[in-house]
Amino acid sequence: MASMFLCFTLLFINICTADGYECYSSTRCLFNSTELQDIEFIRSYYYNKIEHVRFSSDVGRFVGYTEFGVKNAEMWNNNPGQLAAMRAQKETYCQHNIDLWYANVLSKSVKPSVRLHSTMAPGCHHPAMLVCSVYDFYPKQIKVSWLRNGQETTSDITSTEKFANGDWLYQVHSHLEYMPRSGEKISCMVEHASLDEPLIINWVPPMPETERLIIVGAIGLILGLILFVAGVIYRRKSGDTSLAHRFGEKQAEDWNKDPAALSLWRPQKEMFFKPDSELCFTNVLPKSVMPLARLHSMTPPGGRHPALALCRVYDFFPNQSKTRTDAGSQ
Repeated sequence: MASMFLCFTLLFINICTADGYECYSSTRCLFNSTELQDIEFIRSYYYNKIEHVRFSSDVGRFVGYTEFGVKNAEMWNNNPGQLAAMRAQKETYCQHNIDLWYANVLSKSVKPSVRLHSTMAPGCHHPAMLVCSVYDFYPKQIKVSWLRNGQETTSDITSTEKFANGDWLYQVHSHLEYMPRSGEKISCMVEHASLDEPLIINWVPPMPETERLIIVGAIGLILGLILFVAGVIYRRKSGDTSLAHRFGEKQAEDWNKDPAALSLWRPQKEMFFKPDSELCFTNVLPKSVMPLARLHSMTPPGGRHPALALCRVYDFFPNQSKTRTDAGSQ
């Protein structure tokens, strides 16, 4: 019950103070090196986003900026123990952490990743614009420049400020407006402490839409042909192992094990085929059909005789026939 009451009380306090008053402090260390003379320790106290009192190691005392802050600064400055504790923070807090930062972070460098792409921005003086985006580099100092046919250019270039990612890394973007020229080579050059030599990224214009569609269509046609040929080869190799054949073998095996099925099919020879055979012998096989004959000449290619007579006989039954040729006395 007590736990439930505490949860309800905290919820009530949060709701009531959502738009209420806020008091907080921040601690900063400003430095250029690990030496004490290059370090400044700052402790600031805020009330509703307004800084009302600050301690700076360069000043050595509290300074008030509002009526409330002046009163607090006067009270704290009259406390020798509190002043001594704040003055010691420059060495115990700032210098200690700065040594760690220099050893593990500030002396390190991270190579940038570069992306070169085109874009269209409204209000440009030229019909084309390139953007060189440099991401995730450290330290902050970096130089991004543009090369046209190997020569550095400084006109029609705009660059953004170096943005902090919030993870000690930075990014920057440089824009180049240009007039496209046939055969011109445009590059983005990045110089940074993490690089042994400048990183140069060359601009490769995108392929026209028609050529891209033709290539995609050709690739699709080739893939379809490969799949078709593979399917034909697979069907030929599978042969008797096809699903239908395996099903037929299984069905025949099951029927051969069934005496009733065998007894049903064995009499079919006499019950079905014999009557049909007798009808065929009575109405078809004893009959005969008079043949049609056609005699014509042709010249055989490469023959030993200048002419060739051809006798064609059509539509006769039964298939026993005899053909004789009478050529004068021959």
